Amino acid sequence: MIDRRLLEEVSRRLLAMPAVAVLGPRQIGKTTLALHLAEDRKVTYLDLQSPSNRARLDEPELYFGEHAEGLIVLDEVHRVPALFDTLRGTIDRNRRRATCRSFRRARLG
Repeated sequence: MIDRRLLEEVSRRLLAMPAVAVLGPRQIGKTTLALHLAEDRKVTYLDLQSPSNRARLDEPELYFGEHAEGLIVLDEVHRVPALFDTLRGTIDRNRRRATCRSFRRARLG
């Protein structure tokens, strides 16, 4: 069961920040939390343990641009460390364009 306070805190942070990382040890509910967040939002969920999901990010800037209006959940993002530079660059560009509120990412460690 996900603690309602934690769910509300992550939801608040997603409204205020262009990216939110949910970190913690294995099996504590990070993915479950992300799936709860997805229930009432337009969400793209990628499990980066899956080769087919990783393949979707062969051109990450293009992919993020195509999904900029919703929340993108990157589960097991630590499996693709090169992605962090692309994320930072995309977030920075969107901030300069004053559109960062439309570019939301949740990263699960």
